[in-house]
Amino acid sequence: MSTRSDVAPSTLEVDLVDGGIVVRYLDGREVFYHGPPETVESSVATPPGKSVHVLVTDEDGVEGVMTYVNDRKTDSSILESTGVGRIFVDSGESTVLFPGVSAAVDGHAVTIDADLDVVDGRVFVFAEDQFSERAYELVSEA
Repeated sequence: MSTRSDVAPSTLEVDLVDGGIVVRYLDGREVFYHGPPETVESSVATPPGKSVHVLVTDEDGVEGVMTYVNDRKTDSSILESTGVGRIFVDSGESTVLFPGVSAAVDGHAVTIDADLDVVDGRVFVFAEDQFSERAYELVSEA
């Protein structure tokens, strides 16, 4: 199977804890995203070159779906076994990740937009590389 194909996400367990968010993969492993997430209104533009992960949870934050945007490192079979999805978006294009959540790419920068009137839950965005990790929660405009 190609390492550069879109992969549909599965529902994963999520635990919102002090200091971050724990996501439990289908294969039993866990990943911890450090936080607490910075709240931003409706949209976040990630710095170029970061790995971008989008997590949409239910309102209680106990389960959700996660998708990697433009991940070229993880083999499709690994994503399928963990339950994490992946989508590719060309520069200058945008696509819907989940109802109410879209990703747009400009060069190597990714922008995630959320219409929180449509999303039935919470939206988190993680942007990371080997040097830094940032966590955001998209919230309704005040």
